Amino acid sequence: MEDINWVFQLLGRMHPLLVHFPVGLLVVALFLEILSFRDKKSELRGGIKWMVYLGALSAFFSAVFGWLLRTQENYSGSLVNNHQYTGIATTVLAVITAFVLRNTLNKKNKDLRLYRLMLMITVVVLSIAGHLGANLTHGEDYLTAVLPSKNNRYNDKKSEELLSDLKKTETLSELQLDKLNLEVRGIFAHKCYQCHSENKQKGELILEHKEGVFKGGKSGPSIVAGKPEQSEVYRRITLPAGHKKVMPTKGKLLTANEIALVKLWIQKGAHWSDKEVKVFPEAALALHKPTLPKVEEQNHPVDKLIDKYFDTHQLDWPNVVDDRTFIKRVYMDVIGLLPDPNAIQKFIQDETTNKREELIDFLLNDDKNYTQHWLSFWNDLLRNDYSGTGFITGGRKQITGWLYKSLINNHSYDQMVKELINPVKGSEGFIKGIQWRGVVNASQRTEMQAAQNIGQSLLGANVKCASCHNSFVSNMTLDQAYGFATIFSDSILELNRCDKPIGKMAKPNFLYPELGSVDDKTVKERLVKLSKVMVQRENGRLYRTLTNRFWDRLMGRGIIVPLDEMDNTPWNAELLDWLAADFVDSGSDLKHLLKQILTSKAYQLPVVNYQKIKEVKDNYVFKGPVLRRLSAEQFSDAVSQVISPLYKAVEYNPNGEKINAQRVWHKEMSVNRVVLPEPGKRYFRKSFNLSKIDIRSAKVLISVDHSYQLYLNGKKISEADDWTKVNKLDVSSYLKLGQNTIAIKGENEGTIGNPAGVLFSMQIIFQSGEKLYINSDESWKSTDQLPNKTWVTNQFDDKSWNLVKNYGTQNWGHLINFTFKNKEGTFARASLVKQHPFMKALGRPSREIVTTSREEQATLLQALELTNGAFFNRTLEVGAQEWIDNYGHNSKKIIEELYLRALGRNPTKEEKNMLMNALGDHPQKEQLQDVFWAILMSPEFQFIY
Repeated sequence: MEDINWVFQLLGRMHPLLVHFPVGLLVVALFLEILSFRDKKSELRGGIKWMVYLGALSAFFSAVFGWLLRTQENYSGSLVNNHQYTGIATTVLAVITAFVLRNTLNKKNKDLRLYRLMLMITVVVLSIAGHLGANLTHGEDYLTAVLPSKNNRYNDKKSEELLSDLKKTETLSELQLDKLNLEVRGIFAHKCYQCHSENKQKGELILEHKEGVFKGGKSGPSIVAGKPEQSEVYRRITLPAGHKKVMPTKGKLLTANEIALVKLWIQKGAHWSDKEVKVFPEAALALHKPTLPKVEEQNHPVDKLIDKYFDTHQLDWPNVVDDRTFIKRVYMDVIGLLPDPNAIQKFIQDETTNKREELIDFLLNDDKNYTQHWLSFWNDLLRNDYSGTGFITGGRKQITGWLYKSLINNHSYDQMVKELINPVKGSEGFIKGIQWRGVVNASQRTEMQAAQNIGQSLLGANVKCASCHNSFVSNMTLDQAYGFATIFSDSILELNRCDKPIGKMAKPNFLYPELGSVDDKTVKERLVKLSKVMVQRENGRLYRTLTNRFWDRLMGRGIIVPLDEMDNTPWNAELLDWLAADFVDSGSDLKHLLKQILTSKAYQLPVVNYQKIKEVKDNYVFKGPVLRRLSAEQFSDAVSQVISPLYKAVEYNPNGEKINAQRVWHKEMSVNRVVLPEPGKRYFRKSFNLSKIDIRSAKVLISVDHSYQLYLNGKKISEADDWTKVNKLDVSSYLKLGQNTIAIKGENEGTIGNPAGVLFSMQIIFQSGEKLYINSDESWKSTDQLPNKTWVTNQFDDKSWNLVKNYGTQNWGHLINFTFKNKEGTFARASLVKQHPFMKALGRPSREIVTTSREEQATLLQALELTNGAFFNRTLEVGAQEWIDNYGHNSKKIIEELYLRALGRNPTKEEKNMLMNALGDHPQKEQLQDVFWAILMSPEFQFIY
């Protein structure tokens, strides 16, 4: 039997040739099928048919020959398994597709939908199988290896320098032996893992860990300590190029320096270091505050460091921006709002030398607006939102209240981190994660989510990749990820590689164990330890990461990019470390860090408008802040300031008046269960008694979705059909001593069941100062039957009516104008509004994952929303009417006021003439709406200069 094994080996090795047939045939078949979607009798049908048949046949033989290749060549590992399974699945699907097509073509009524669906699924699975096969042949990072972030990987120069250093001495120290071993393991990682790893054990040889290296493979021991010539690995790497047994068989051969290092390592006893091999660059953990350069021309610490940087790059300092540009920039960055025209004029006229720093202090001390602006940054970073995945089932918790309190009270970053890691009441949602419904991948357990969230948001470390297998983009291992996740687990976690258990149990450990032990008996005790370890000054990674994020937010580009890969090389390491160390010295005061950047001359330089994204990412040279688009929240708030409020309700209302009114409606029942309110009219009543009538004031707040008529003691008070507008009514003259009755006729529009609700509050203030509130709640009564005419009076008997149901705030949020306080001119800040289609289109993320940066480039969806979106255009329409009501038909006044509010300046003569021609002497709503749109779409409005 052994004599004919070569036949099976030969057939197996034909697998790489054959797999290209199903790839080409089935993919082209799908392409041609798409071209013939509207034509069942397409002239392409004959060709498509034979492509599908031949594709299925070649897929079958490819799977058979692939199985032979695996069994004859000793391929093993999870990657091989997955490639085999998807290959077999492709074959099965291709054969089924061919049979479905054959049966369909034999019928008179040719319904091709099932066949087309099967063909699409087949090609998708085929693509996955092909990708896994490419991983096997070219290495698991063959796609990502070309990315710019990989340019700083291992190179031969490093081998040459180490070899030169080690040759200087006959006897190597323990440290030198460690360096030599780690370098050799780095060579193995870059040149050998694609064939000899846990995922692909070609020749039964694994070079990924100590056991595999010294065990050897099918050819026997790979390493014989002290004897390179007898070591199979050394013999193979020194064979001439083209030899059938030379290693590596794929990719570049080892260089002379690399071969010499492997030889030296074996000669010196093949010492194996206990340290992890550092295949990728890794930033120093410790944080040191660099000495500032002695630069007399610059006073600010940041500018001294930038001055040194400019000298190195032969750059001159540009002049700082003018006052008008500066005030808009700093307003937008600190509080997220446009400056008032009067504030702009006052600032420009101010001749105080220190006025810019004073303005920065003023804005940073505007605690409410500062908090409501920066809330969006922290919500993105900490994966916090008001609604979304997990909230319905209770498998996710908000941290909004805790976060808002922390920001408005300017809690130190240390305190915030401690309370996020070792939760206090209100902050536990961060490490709680999302309890996903259904079957959950091992890498998405809530404990692993906690590790991933902390790693990414607070440490700029990618734990996600390492939670499935040893990372392809960093030095982090599966052991490290599971050790970190175990801190948050009340049971011992078993390591899963690519979602398959490997029989190894994790031990609680921080990603950087040199900072201290976090192991203890209970989760609570471990979290206490971790919270203390995390905020040590020695954990420079924590402070560098946030410093880098703040610099990116204010300057448009981080000192390190991407922001979540803090092992990458910074464009100015001294600047990053100085700012981070100064941040720690301030007691980790967030506003102090912001002020250090904002008061620098570097922040006040003119913006740089890079024409290509690549210029911002690769070979970047700092010349000033990068031109930035307004965020979804900044744009929304600016529109609300200038035109008309975009949003009427917020999901979280920190400044709202505490009114215990509930959104109620008739309790709709169907088949003995509560259902959504049905369309139609419903009738509501609430009676109450007044024992005295010495009333100072009596006011009503009412909002009904969709429309209502309000009666008090039989008299009609008001009616409206827009629930977003709170009607505020004086009802003092309608009240009387004894029994009083509130009656509301509400109507729910639509054709099917949909949300509806009455929100009502009456505040009665007596002469004594005593207050009485009558609020909508579940004590009110309702009916869906038309009552007689007396239903609005005190005499009506409503005993047969049913109690209403509280429908909560989920569909309406908290109306900011539902208050008895005078809050004219206020609007709902976008950061407090739950995810809205308009903000989603403008780039606000769903926050189901940590989001540390948003896409700056405009998208087609944004363009469509801003040009044809009903929501945005409705706001412009409402705003146009409000402006006409306010300014009449005075085109000149409207244009001047619009420019001052939106752009902070007067229009030029040419701009005024152009818009006067557009509006005419008697502007109409539609004309003004178009002018609004033109101004809001201008780069001057949309960008921070």
